Amino acid sequence: MRKAQSGGSSAVDDAVVLQLRALWTRYEHHCMENASCPSAVLKQDIIHHIDKQQHLKKITLSFPDCRPSDAILPSLQPLLMAIRNERYTHAQEFHIWSLSLKPKDIVELCLLLEKRGRTVYPFRSLELLDCKLTEWSLERLGKASGISYLTTLCLDYTRELYINGNELQCEGAIELLRPVAENSQKMAEIQNRTTSITGETELISQMSNMSSKQKKAKNKGKKTKKKREKTKSGPGAAEGPWLEKLHMFDNSIDHSGKEGPNQLTQFLELLCILVQFSSHLTELDLGENHIGEDGGKVLLEALRERQTAKLSPIKIQVSTRMSTETFSAILKSAKELKSGKKRRKTKVRYIVMLNNVQ
Repeated sequence: MRKAQSGGSSAVDDAVVLQLRALWTRYEHHCMENASCPSAVLKQDIIHHIDKQQHLKKITLSFPDCRPSDAILPSLQPLLMAIRNERYTHAQEFHIWSLSLKPKDIVELCLLLEKRGRTVYPFRSLELLDCKLTEWSLERLGKASGISYLTTLCLDYTRELYINGNELQCEGAIELLRPVAENSQKMAEIQNRTTSITGETELISQMSNMSSKQKKAKNKGKKTKKKREKTKSGPGAAEGPWLEKLHMFDNSIDHSGKEGPNQLTQFLELLCILVQFSSHLTELDLGENHIGEDGGKVLLEALRERQTAKLSPIKIQVSTRMSTETFSAILKSAKELKSGKKRRKTKVRYIVMLNNVQ
């Protein structure tokens, strides 16, 4: 009996090894056909799982040694083709790091995630880290998420976040906003301290009789400062999680959650911190979420604080379920965000990890 069990186990192990070897062979073949360099990280993972005779449940596609100047650049297509050719359905996590994704890549990836094909690939976690996603790519991913097995979607270093039509409610929205809002406030405080110190230094310098050496040092300091400010002006200079566009249309954000008005108050506090302090924020869509008259007044005050701080105005959309006076004042304190097409609610449920969203 034991021999029979041992023989059966050995057969399963052999099948696992053969399938992993076939996956890598097919991937290498497609890399050659598409003039793409194979991923050494993926090769190491596959070899490791072959040695352990275990299915590869976490696929990581990364090219740490590749440079833009290299003759052969990496691509996502060969791996997607290999997964489909071999019908490899054992992986549940898909991690893609620092890879420029073309529209065709996004389309093929979405087709792999969706439940429409003959073969279902049950990926539950998708991580697109620093993949320079466009607005179109995010919209396409959003549609695919609604008919996939995904429960976790990580979009670190992505400037746009569209989560329209999800039932996040206040609880989910709070978890989403907290790291971004807190980082925006922290960065604003650091900037204010730097500005204050710089102002005091300049005042002392003006009141003092400076020698020629001091004048040269000051001029040099100004040049260094200008250079530093120029460097920091780019999006990549920001630290921590931040967003340019946040679209939360139709997410059941109102006072009907588990803790009622208390959760809505917590959400509005974080939202107002983001509005008041984030210099990166350009768009905010809260349409079909009912923050009410009191919520509207709180948001209006944050927008006015933003104006006082001389931050750039943001495009905004909110529900009309508040007084006409408050609604009009919000639009006067910002720019109205208009949708180019009618949006329908899709019942998509997934968690967005925002540890380092940019």
